[in-house]
Amino acid sequence: MISTSQRKPFFHSQPFWLVLYFCFNLGLTLYNKGVLIHFPFAYTLTAIHALFGTIGGIFLLRSGVYTPAKLSNADNLALVAFSVLYSINIAVSNLSLEMVTIPFHQVVRAATPIFTIFLSITLFGSRSSGQKVASLVPVVVGVGLATCGDYYYTTAGLILTVLGTFLAAVKTIYTSILQSPLSLSHQHHPNSLLRYIVPPRLHLNPLDLLTRMAPLAFVECVILAYISGELDRVRLWSVREMTPWTATVLSLNGAIAFGLNIVSFTANKKAGPLSMTVAANVKQVLSIVLAVLIFDLSISFTNAVGILLTLAGGAWYAAVEYRERRARGKI
Repeated sequence: MISTSQRKPFFHSQPFWLVLYFCFNLGLTLYNKGVLIHFPFAYTLTAIHALFGTIGGIFLLRSGVYTPAKLSNADNLALVAFSVLYSINIAVSNLSLEMVTIPFHQVVRAATPIFTIFLSITLFGSRSSGQKVASLVPVVVGVGLATCGDYYYTTAGLILTVLGTFLAAVKTIYTSILQSPLSLSHQHHPNSLLRYIVPPRLHLNPLDLLTRMAPLAFVECVILAYISGELDRVRLWSVREMTPWTATVLSLNGAIAFGLNIVSFTANKKAGPLSMTVAANVKQVLSIVLAVLIFDLSISFTNAVGILLTLAGGAWYAAVEYRERRARGKI
């Protein structure tokens, strides 16, 4: 029996970090949508997020909050590749938010378990149980119902939102791998191609991972903004619209994004991709409700049924995987 003195403080526990992840994720989703209405520059907004991640990570490093790991050239190359995924994932999410409403965005995001199972089978040869596959049926049907009728999205927005959902699943799995310790069963991939697709297990501290990712992501997003011509539009916008209040709003958005990155990486390491999916599905419910209230949106009865089916399917999936992990003694 564990004594009270041996128990970890609540702020070191999985529930604490999952609640923080839930709050930061929900807050930033709504905040980003509000910002993009008046500042419609997705690449630049992503660069602002990465810039604050860079500044915050360097400050924490100089303060001695964590000790950076010693990595080989191959490990650093893997992190550069991951940073591209990291940047594209955020940029695609922000781009899609310009083209779709938050309810649509969050409902499609609820289909993440589908991509998680697909990636697990493709990358690791993991086979899913019948119950887990069955739980995906209401998710697929729900997404179909939720996106039919007078629902606000463009074709490009639909494609980007689905792509963003796939990338989010990849990022969550890869983030978990990069922070996992090396084990004998994962030292080598039998398929030589997977060695170039799946990142190595580096056992990185969450803050170390963030500090390495953010500068790379910042440079990549600035390059994307320049190539797309967005930087020129930002300059014109700044001349007409930039005020101390606007700068404060953008800075606060970047600070919240920095907080979300820290919380997301830490929660992923402590709780794993499954619990992150549970927290994300709960967040989706409140995102939809709050978006309808804040942005004065309307949804039909069919859309509402689709939303409920999708969220119920996501919750069912999470419950099934929780039971399976508990049966294997991993919880």
